[in-house]
Amino acid sequence: MTPPRQPDPAFPAGDSGAAEPVRRNVAHAQRRRTSLTKRILLAVAGAVAAVAVAVGAFAAYSYVDLSNGLHRSNITLPGAGTKKNVAESNILVMGLDSRLDENGNALPTDVYNALHAGNQGDGGYNANVLMLIHIPAGGKKAVGISIPRDDYAPLSGSPDGVSASKIKEAYGLALDQKLTELTKAGVAQADAYQQARTFARQTELQTVSDFLGGVRIDHFIEVTMAAFYQVAQAVQPVTVCVAQDTQDPYSGADFKAGVQQLTASQAVSFVRQRRDENNPSLNFTDLDRERRQQAFIVSLATKLKKADTFANPATLESLISAAKQNIALDSGFDLLSFASEAQHLAGGNITFTTLPITGYGVKDGKDVNLVDPNQIHAVVQQLLNPATATPTATPGATIPTGPPPTTTAPAPSPSPTASAPAGPNGTYTDPTAPLPSGGVPCVK
Repeated sequence: MTPPRQPDPAFPAGDSGAAEPVRRNVAHAQRRRTSLTKRILLAVAGAVAAVAVAVGAFAAYSYVDLSNGLHRSNITLPGAGTKKNVAESNILVMGLDSRLDENGNALPTDVYNALHAGNQGDGGYNANVLMLIHIPAGGKKAVGISIPRDDYAPLSGSPDGVSASKIKEAYGLALDQKLTELTKAGVAQADAYQQARTFARQTELQTVSDFLGGVRIDHFIEVTMAAFYQVAQAVQPVTVCVAQDTQDPYSGADFKAGVQQLTASQAVSFVRQRRDENNPSLNFTDLDRERRQQAFIVSLATKLKKADTFANPATLESLISAAKQNIALDSGFDLLSFASEAQHLAGGNITFTTLPITGYGVKDGKDVNLVDPNQIHAVVQQLLNPATATPTATPGATIPTGPPPTTTAPAPSPSPTASAPAGPNGTYTDPTAPLPSGGVPCVK
């Protein structure tokens, strides 16, 4: 039996808002995971993009109610004031591995049961999902750029004294630093928590912008883990396709090859899966999980385009409730203006790409993805400016620039194209190749 938790002196009993579990989670995020925690990391990129589409689609119906309840941060966005075309936008979506809502409160028990990812004592404040959505002007095809969470990168401002680490850790380290400073200064706990979250968002956005080569970021959308489940629950079932039979007891995944309809709980397992011990030849990596996130978004967008999802008042209410509890935006994000853009994305006019890595290594005792910054910058510029960028790098290609600075394993080789089964308008491709929208792609 687990012994009762002891109060944290930084958060006396009776305080409102984030409460004692927040400090435990912040500290927990900075420590190496136990073997159990490592097995239950959840990626929520599907939730982020799903919420992005959902928010835009129902914003016109419930704008006042929704806007009054959303968390917003007044931050300085990277590259603010340099936008040349007001009709284009770069939106960074961030999915946190926190098992708490945006106020730092515990989630309902039924949500924890569905997530199969522990409870409020697990997880932390790493930005386990980072995806830049580029919406160009003139109705051109949008681009989703997935940034692998373990890419080794310089961290803006060296939060908590850490100058470089996994790119996902900029958020949690900055949150811990600011929360500690404000608590010592006597700032009320609930205020300190929200101010620390704002500082963490600022730090993560600047870190990502620098990593991508100084890319301007116009807005951000942040969601907690619960958002994925709640959005999937509101619109279930969602169609996906897997190339081979696969099981993973840690995530709860149990899928047969081919096209299938997923419940909300199954959808969580689908995007969480990172291994199959019964079939080691599948050789799952985080890049495959990025691919599943993208595939789920594509499938969800297809469903939203074809179905009358937003004509159902109960569905709208569920989505609004999920957004209020588990989403945060920058203060300048105009949902009404974004509505038409989101509906455009729901129509399938977007392609997803995962940024390449050069291999695996160990930095400061942590397993990380090694990258070539010049390659990353070239790939990003080609994706954001296809008509003007110099084709120096093909998205997903590996361009060696000499031996990595640490002992590494080779970069993952492309997955073979599956001859069957093929989903509707979809094929199974390697996780570094662009994934077009408009169908139901088959994935590992």
